[in-house]
Amino acid sequence: MNQKRIILFLIIIFTMLFMGCSRIDTLKVKVGLKNNDFENIRQGRVKKIVIQSTRDKAFRFSVTDKSAIYDLYEILSSAKKVDNKSKLQPDYIFEMYERGGKVYKFNYIAGLDKSDNGNFYSDDNVYIVSSRLDNDIIRNFWNIRKPRNFKYVYYNSILAVLDKYLGENDRNKSIVINLKEDIEVAKFVLSTDLEDFKNKLNEHYKNIELNEDNSCNTVITVKTEGYKSTVYKSLVKIKEKDSDSEKKYYVWAKYSVKDKIWSIQVYENNKPKDF
Repeated sequence: MNQKRIILFLIIIFTMLFMGCSRIDTLKVKVGLKNNDFENIRQGRVKKIVIQSTRDKAFRFSVTDKSAIYDLYEILSSAKKVDNKSKLQPDYIFEMYERGGKVYKFNYIAGLDKSDNGNFYSDDNVYIVSSRLDNDIIRNFWNIRKPRNFKYVYYNSILAVLDKYLGENDRNKSIVINLKEDIEVAKFVLSTDLEDFKNKLNEHYKNIELNEDNSCNTVITVKTEGYKSTVYKSLVKIKEKDSDSEKKYYVWAKYSVKDKIWSIQVYENNKPKDF
């Protein structure tokens, strides 16, 4: 934080000490610390908010609790309004049902865009919303126990398979990884995590892409076979179209609570006992 911002921050703090709530809110709006675009929530006109995953159509829930809806208002009203939205695919769709039948629809990308573009937007407005929206609202309504450190175990399992497969093949060969068919964990896959995974792939491999295009000669698909908080299993298939061959890799990952680390084992072609 530079000196001018520190001075501005101190001026705002001292000013707030001598102002009423309404005037404080007005000042916050002027300096960009608050917006007035979600006052219909504060006024109690929004009775229900439906949150839908864009990757798993079955992952959908409604928020009707008044305190939870107000918590959402506090998060959204403090969001920064910007001109440009993130280019990442939205993770969730928010539908706000107002009394009288009007519905407001917003797209949400969990996590902040590295280019400071908006991660919560409608057709008319774009905002940068803090991760509290994901941590305090969405995760509080999950009744699903996903694997501990899902981001780590899921994507590192794929990298472990790649290392095993490419150890016997040309490391510069073109490969496409398609995760779209892994429906079992689609609700846990987030666009910012996918972007980090793409960057990691680019660091280690020259010609491996993460997309849904199956026209490449070598295509990798992942199917999660089961998961608990400390266990993750998946079947990774690598299909070579020119030779019409397919290899299967069984991933069995276990988390050690004592050592606080994941052990990722990869078995080629032979399914391990009790998998």
